[in-house]
Amino acid sequence: MPNRDRTGPAGRGAGRGFGLRRAGRGLGAGGYCVCPKCGYKVPHKAGVPCYSLRCPKCDTPMVREQ
Repeated sequence: MPNRDRTGPAGRGAGRGFGLRRAGRGLGAGGYCVCPKCGYKVPHKAGVPCYSLRCPKCDTPMVREQ
């Protein structure tokens, strides 16, 4: 049976990143926001993307670390 045993033709969602994170879902509330330039770290807050925060030391956008 195609697609049930993953031997059939590529179906909907094939190769589009439907792996660990589904569309619209992030990494959760845990983890840290980290500055890639100086290493400054703050706890991640749910609902606030890390890239929207700027490092207070060097004014670089923060990135997510799990």
